[in-house]
Amino acid sequence: MTGSNLIVGLILLATLSLIIVAVTFYIIDITQTTHAIRRNYPIIGRFRYFFEHLGEFFRQYFFAMDREELPFNRAQRSWVYRSAKNLDSTIAFGSTRNLNPPGTVLFVNCPFPTLEADAVDPQPITIGPYCEQPYITAGIFHISGMSYGAISKPAVQALSHGAKQAGCWMNTGEGGLSPYHLEGGCDLVFQIGTAKYGVRDEHGNLSDEKLKIIADHSQIKMFEIKMSQGAKPGKGGILPAVKVTAEIAAIRGIPEGQSSISPNGHPDIKSVADLLDMVEHIRSVTGKPVGFKAVIGAYGWLDQLFALINERGIKSAPDFITIDSADGGTGAAPMSLMDYMGLPLKESLPLVVDKLAEYGLRDRVKVIASGKLINAADVAWALCLGADFVTSARGYMFALGCIQALQCNKNTCPTGITTHNPRLQKGLVVIDKTTRVVNYVRNMTYNVGVIAHSCGVKEPRQLKRYHARIVTDNGLSIPLDQLHPNIIATDKTTIK
Repeated sequence: MTGSNLIVGLILLATLSLIIVAVTFYIIDITQTTHAIRRNYPIIGRFRYFFEHLGEFFRQYFFAMDREELPFNRAQRSWVYRSAKNLDSTIAFGSTRNLNPPGTVLFVNCPFPTLEADAVDPQPITIGPYCEQPYITAGIFHISGMSYGAISKPAVQALSHGAKQAGCWMNTGEGGLSPYHLEGGCDLVFQIGTAKYGVRDEHGNLSDEKLKIIADHSQIKMFEIKMSQGAKPGKGGILPAVKVTAEIAAIRGIPEGQSSISPNGHPDIKSVADLLDMVEHIRSVTGKPVGFKAVIGAYGWLDQLFALINERGIKSAPDFITIDSADGGTGAAPMSLMDYMGLPLKESLPLVVDKLAEYGLRDRVKVIASGKLINAADVAWALCLGADFVTSARGYMFALGCIQALQCNKNTCPTGITTHNPRLQKGLVVIDKTTRVVNYVRNMTYNVGVIAHSCGVKEPRQLKRYHARIVTDNGLSIPLDQLHPNIIATDKTTIK
């Protein structure tokens, strides 16, 4: 054999080998159920994980640090990914978190931490004690509102099954109740948006008949009136026409193939009196706890609301308030609202908690914090400020495999979470993502407990403001209860 023939033979052999390897990888990628990107983009998708791995070595020379990406940096997302996969979440060498910027949270460790033998699970809380059917739950971390339509069928299914197994509730979002919400058997919070999707009559008004039908589902535990939401306070829900399929249109009670634009406010709620009337009406029709969700901007209305509650009687109060914030996210919103409207949770959460305490309503009205709380430290911080529960949407999206592609409003989500394209949805395998949701909740609860025990308390809801400090402009920290002192004093025997 001549030299040229040998070279040709080697090239052919190498080419054949590459083809065999490519075909093998292709078959492996489209049949595996763990990685949505590889399943939707066989072979090519592998480069994402390869480059991500190389980034660990090259980042120190060429790229920004892990904590400079937005809206969620690599360190935040990595913790969620590893927790959802139930992988080791420990890190080496030292923290990459900058401890000096103003606003940085630092927890105050106790010299005598709570031993594991003395620790207890989060204790049950009753929501709606005056309702016919109060809701009792111990979970601290739940799924915030994401409508079927905004997210896909397999995403809703995985969240529903995962929530059931993890023991947390799932908020339906304003898009109505789908069979996929019910499929997993989890506890559900039905959200009533400004368009009254799922409980509206032919004129778009609230229908008591449809309310009763929804309430008859034993899985529906509470009703949430959405006054406004993070990232777009003063603007209703936006679902592009391409996402309004026949099924989604039927569930919402709207025309198929037309953009679903909710009013920017409730036409029948124009005052604090109207709000309390609506809360009481829905509660009387359904027999279940009713609260409202709002982004706090102007806050004088809270004084009016709480004063009116005391005038009418404590039973008239909403059973819970969900505080969303400028930190919140959404599938589609005007930049003018997303970037500039509403108060962040670090201001609005203590403000509402303190107002409730001021009017003697803190025990009656439960507080749910929502808005960019996806890591254990975020949740522990919210509990310190007075939240009873924390909900998250984007955290659970990361648990499902979201890679922050920022295509939620385009029906082109590469991981199948926010798209109704069947080809892309096939990457999201329900049984696999269900397990990730369960892992995320359990690891979140465990790690919030680790922080609580280090602070010297037995369970997360015993965390108080004096268990955390905030770095100020001079680089030194002050206790949270010094920054936000207007709360009824509680026992401080565990601090020192």
